[in-house]
Amino acid sequence: MSWILLFSMAERMGFIVAIAFLFTRISRFRSLLDHTPSIRVKLSMALIFGAFGILGTYTGITISPGQVQHQFPGYLSYEDAIANSRAIGVMVAGLLGGPLSGLGAGLIAGLHRVYLGGFTGFACGLSTIIEGLIAGFVHYGLSKTGRVSVGAALLTGIAGEIAQMAIILVFAKPFAKALALVKIIALPMIVANSLGIALFIAIVHMVVEHDRRIGSIQAQKALSIADKTLSYLRKGLNYKSALATAHIIHEESNVAAVAITDKKHILAHVGQGADHHSAGSPVLTRVTKQVLEEGQLKIATSPSEILCKHKNCPLQSAIVVPLHNGEKVVGTLKLYFSKRRHPDKFMIELARGLAQLFSTQLELGEVEKQARLLQDAEIKALQAQINPHFLFNALNTVVSLIRTNPDEARRVLIELGNYIRQNLKSSLNKWTTLEIELKHVKAYLAVVQARFSNKLQVQIDVPNRLYNLKLPPLTLQPLVENAVQHGFKKITEESSIIVKAEDKEQYALVAVKDNGSGIQPRVLKDLLNEEKQQGKDKIGLLNVNGRLTGVFGPESGLNIQSTPGEGTTVSFKLPITKHIDGSEFNESNSG
Repeated sequence: MSWILLFSMAERMGFIVAIAFLFTRISRFRSLLDHTPSIRVKLSMALIFGAFGILGTYTGITISPGQVQHQFPGYLSYEDAIANSRAIGVMVAGLLGGPLSGLGAGLIAGLHRVYLGGFTGFACGLSTIIEGLIAGFVHYGLSKTGRVSVGAALLTGIAGEIAQMAIILVFAKPFAKALALVKIIALPMIVANSLGIALFIAIVHMVVEHDRRIGSIQAQKALSIADKTLSYLRKGLNYKSALATAHIIHEESNVAAVAITDKKHILAHVGQGADHHSAGSPVLTRVTKQVLEEGQLKIATSPSEILCKHKNCPLQSAIVVPLHNGEKVVGTLKLYFSKRRHPDKFMIELARGLAQLFSTQLELGEVEKQARLLQDAEIKALQAQINPHFLFNALNTVVSLIRTNPDEARRVLIELGNYIRQNLKSSLNKWTTLEIELKHVKAYLAVVQARFSNKLQVQIDVPNRLYNLKLPPLTLQPLVENAVQHGFKKITEESSIIVKAEDKEQYALVAVKDNGSGIQPRVLKDLLNEEKQQGKDKIGLLNVNGRLTGVFGPESGLNIQSTPGEGTTVSFKLPITKHIDGSEFNESNSG
């Protein structure tokens, strides 16, 4: 063995491994190493490591005829051979990607070696393919018990290089010349290449472990942020909760700025650019609009994609992820960076993880909100049963009627009983029908009309075919009660309430209309604003609106139209066909 050859091989092996290490700094290359490879990834490995094999050939040491004759007099050669580190790339491909990757890299590097010629050209090309397959089958065998260790890689490299020497002896002619060559190159190539393969695998393990540690740190960071933001996001996505959440993310993560939007406006922007990316501004970013439409993560890698009109905006790139509430996209989370670049995978995963956690929090918050609204409705039902003011007025009416009109007093008492009984049933059921809600309204209005000597004019116009439509209980009666209590300064013979439902094919439009005093525009503007109504009595319009939108979506929310001095109309949409909790309710009887 030539010690000079061994040192030269070690030097070239180090060069190949150094290049490999540099490759592991490239995110696209790293992504091939950190998960179970697919067919596409295996083929990519074959191409990349096949190129490493070719590089190993070109960085090899030519063994000339003179060298063979010097060490083994009498054996003259007319073709050169190459002591090389080609096996490193090929066998690493097999160890990481299995037989397909090993075979692919072996074919690429092996056929290239055959093309170069030489009396060992065919033998070396064939042995390169065999080495790739050997490494691939080692991967296949060890993948069931765990990943390929550094020790297993070393032994596989030794076995592969021994196989290469054997193939040279079998296929390279004349045999005497092949034997002379093997005696020169065998030990240097076995030692250098097997060590190079082991070192390459060690580097890969180090990179993967490093990525896993960073991933673990990012996961812990995401959970920490989620824990701190839980109390805010469970209240829903609004300006207040978005601002608190953005502040927490900005403090916990290394980003230039954090923004949160709903479907139309920026709710909060914290960090660089906050002087001109202000809350309440419309969503402008092209990628943000795409995320809202498609519900998929997008990345802006340049200011042109961010579309900021501010001349000196420091924001150069961004990750935009959707926020969901159930299946609906309700907004976005945006992480901004001050450099024009493609964010690394860890920051992308952090953004994706935060969005998933926030979406879960929003969904849980909606569930809790619906539970609170239902509880409020139940409380209202119970309160109505024992409400002293309501009972006092009703009983006073009955007392006054007993002497003058006993039959009417009896009828009012029956309707009062029906009203209280229906309240109790509504507090126990999740769903009711439009027909039952109308009976509840009629019972309530019967008591009210008796109290006001039938001055209040009542008209109910609902087709029978809509009677079986389902809706949350205590939806219609609170709207009528609200019209009675707040719609009129004083009930006269001109006062009227109309309850109407129209079939619009896809939905039924249900409306409660009064001709009372109306609502001032400044009051009407904030009537359904939960933040502005916070601390006030939520039972009524806000409760009904929250339950309708929570069950059927925002398109079924209350629509309030009012003109001061002329009256108010409160309407909502009920789907004609809708799946709720796995059940289906359709159009009712044709009537």
